[in-house]
Amino acid sequence: MTIQLSDHFTYGKLIKFTIPSIAMMIFTSIYSVVDGLFVSNFVGKTAFSAVNLMMPIFMIIATVGFMFGTGGTAIVANTLGTGDKEKANRHFSLFVYVAFALGVLFAILGLAFIRPIATLIGAKGQLLEYCVDYGRIILTVLPFFVLELLFQSFFVAAEKPHLGLLVTGVAGVTNMVLDAVLVILLPQQYKLAGAAVATAFSQFLGGVIPLVYFLRKNISILRLGKTSFDGRAIVKACTNGSSEFMSNVSMNVVGMLYNIQLLHYAGENGVAAYGVMMYVSMIFSAAFIGYSIGSAPVISYHDGAKNTDELKGLLKKSLRLLGVSGFAMLLAAQLLAVPLAKIFVGYDQQLVNLTVSGFRVFALAFPFMGFAIFGSGFFTALNDGLTSALISFLRTLVFEASAVLLLPLIFGIDGIWASIVVAEVMAVVFTAIFLIAKRKKYHY
Repeated sequence: MTIQLSDHFTYGKLIKFTIPSIAMMIFTSIYSVVDGLFVSNFVGKTAFSAVNLMMPIFMIIATVGFMFGTGGTAIVANTLGTGDKEKANRHFSLFVYVAFALGVLFAILGLAFIRPIATLIGAKGQLLEYCVDYGRIILTVLPFFVLELLFQSFFVAAEKPHLGLLVTGVAGVTNMVLDAVLVILLPQQYKLAGAAVATAFSQFLGGVIPLVYFLRKNISILRLGKTSFDGRAIVKACTNGSSEFMSNVSMNVVGMLYNIQLLHYAGENGVAAYGVMMYVSMIFSAAFIGYSIGSAPVISYHDGAKNTDELKGLLKKSLRLLGVSGFAMLLAAQLLAVPLAKIFVGYDQQLVNLTVSGFRVFALAFPFMGFAIFGSGFFTALNDGLTSALISFLRTLVFEASAVLLLPLIFGIDGIWASIVVAEVMAVVFTAIFLIAKRKKYHY
């Protein structure tokens, strides 16, 4: 039986409804990990470092899709909660068209300035050439990557989260198959370009398939169609999604700070080791992000319908689920640190040792990570973009950026690995403060 946004959510129903979004985000992370795995093992650590240097740039640019997805979903689901389906579809169409147009604009600007951007973040010599070659291919499909991020949220609002998982699965399998074919079989000088083509084509599919689905008559509660320009709705979506925009931009800016610090303290080995940690931690954090995406439309709907008891239940259940999951992830990370490092960089024992020691410190952040991610998403769902953005801003751009700049001065490279732990603990404290302070206003 189909679960609807208007339902009462038990633990079982909440898990069942959010599982497709969790799986979708985890699978997205896995096929990104496979991409890095092929590059590291078949092209080398310089090319692997280039991918890790450029990926934060692409994610910052494409975050406009995540912003309109999460921020727009809050508006659309809230409007559905009031019973106005026609208005909800007009808003949905507007957000998709605007996000795609911005994706085109950013792709053009990115292609024009790719070399100075790569130089600015520290790439030079062969590393710079790899960054430029990889970046140009990825940027050609940026508008569709923007749509892929946007539709991940809207599939949930359309009460079809399993379709979002299906699309992600198709894109991910395509990426992995093309990686295996292009990276392994192409001559050495073309292997990195092959990996970029594999990623680009999968992102194209991830954006165009849901676009076609929603443009045609479908069985969901949302459909793309005619709309009119509504500046207030666009601003509201941007405000709502500003936390997710801030979180993704800040996270990737901080990622660039990590790379700059690691180039200074450990050279290319440090960047490569951090790349492995990022790929693996993406899988763990993806579960939290997926849960936040999957539960947000439910929260927005019941907020719009003024079902305060349901809101209280959703918050309590979510916090308990996140706590249990975080400690399970910490245990898994400690047990898997060595085999995961060997899978990625087993060809270099020094790099394996650096990766394992760093990841075991880095993983201490997992029990805390989910609370701030969900807390930010919770306030986005309540259309409180300011509070949500503040949590994201403090978590990454203030706490983590400060830690990654200051802790290495005291502890060296170990201070870099510990930075995320300090940031996540501080973020949990401030998230709890905001949740307590806002209880009376939102009646949860």
